[in-house]
Amino acid sequence: MNSALLFGLGTMIAWGFWITLGDIASNSIDPVTAAAISYVAAAVVTTAYAVVSDASLVVTNRGLLFSVVAGVAAAIGVVSTFVGVSVGSTAVVATIGGMYFVTAAAIGVAVLGEPISLTKVAGIGLAVVAIVLINQ
Repeated sequence: MNSALLFGLGTMIAWGFWITLGDIASNSIDPVTAAAISYVAAAVVTTAYAVVSDASLVVTNRGLLFSVVAGVAAAIGVVSTFVGVSVGSTAVVATIGGMYFVTAAAIGVAVLGEPISLTKVAGIGLAVVAIVLINQ
């Protein structure tokens, strides 16, 4: 099996559990507190994995900057998700949140100079249609 496909499936399954369990947590305690606890646990597990794996622990200024900004974006996303599922449908929040690839594709084209194709435009268009349909 292709490694990218394997890791993609791992992401899909793990994040499916993450949002579902986050929904339960957010309906049991304050959603912002649940989000904070979730990310503390994630930080501990990720740090432990980095230490015990063969990951390089060398940090550059550029890597540090982008890692911190990515962490801020992730924090905004997790708080938004946990609050969202506490006030609305997990199906709606998870489906719309799962469309993050639309943002990533737009940034890739606009900032990173990645090529745009008719297929990518169609995929993004269908994602927008899915967002509209899930909200009906």
